[in-house]
Amino acid sequence: MGFQLKITSFHLDVLKEVGNIGAAHAATSLSSLLGKKIDMVVPKVEMVSFDDMMELAGGPDEIVVGIYLRIEGDASGGMFFVLPIPQANRFIQRLIHDDSFDFEKPPLSELGLSAMQELGNILSGSYLSALSDFTKLNLYPTPPALTVDMVGAIISFGLVELSAVSDYAIVIDTSIFEEDLEEEVKGHFFLLPDPDSFQVIFSSLGVE
Repeated sequence: MGFQLKITSFHLDVLKEVGNIGAAHAATSLSSLLGKKIDMVVPKVEMVSFDDMMELAGGPDEIVVGIYLRIEGDASGGMFFVLPIPQANRFIQRLIHDDSFDFEKPPLSELGLSAMQELGNILSGSYLSALSDFTKLNLYPTPPALTVDMVGAIISFGLVELSAVSDYAIVIDTSIFEEDLEEEVKGHFFLLPDPDSFQVIFSSLGVE
C-alpha cells in the first residue's frame, strides 16, 4: 500500500498547522505589498482524489488562474495555487492600480502578469518556507509558471508523472481576508509530493 493511503487525520492536522504558519507569513508580505491589513487562514487540509481536486477548483472546464512550481531538494514534488478569475482580477487591479486589468480580456499587460507571478511567489514561497522550517528539509521552489486555462488542463500538466503511481493529492484550502472587504478570497493549494517524498516529509515532521 502506498504511503499516501496511510495518511491519517493527524498527518493532515500537522500539515494544517504548517499551512497556517505559512499563511501568516504570506499575509504579512501581502499586507506590506498592498498597504493594507491582510489576514490569511487555512480552514481545512484534506486528501482528495484527482477528480475531486478538479471539482474543488470549480470543475475541469472552469477557467482559472493557476500558478505551478516544482519543489526540489530533499523532497520533490509539485505545487499548484489556483484562484478564480474574479478574485485574481481584484488582487491584481489593486496591486497595479489599474481597474481595467482582466485575465479574460487579452492581451494582458506585462505589469499585471508580473504582479500575479509575484503573488504566486509570496503565497507558495511562504508555505514552502514553513514546511522547510518544520521538517528541517532543504526544499527549493522553481520559478513559478503562470497559466490562465481550464482547471483540467492546468492540473493535468502536473499529474503526468504522479498519476502513474497515485490517485491522490493534498489540498490546502486558503482563505484571504482583505481589510475593508467583507468577502473572503478562497484559493486552493494542491500539494503533490512525488511518491517517494511522502515518507520523507512525514518522517521529518515526526509522524509515521
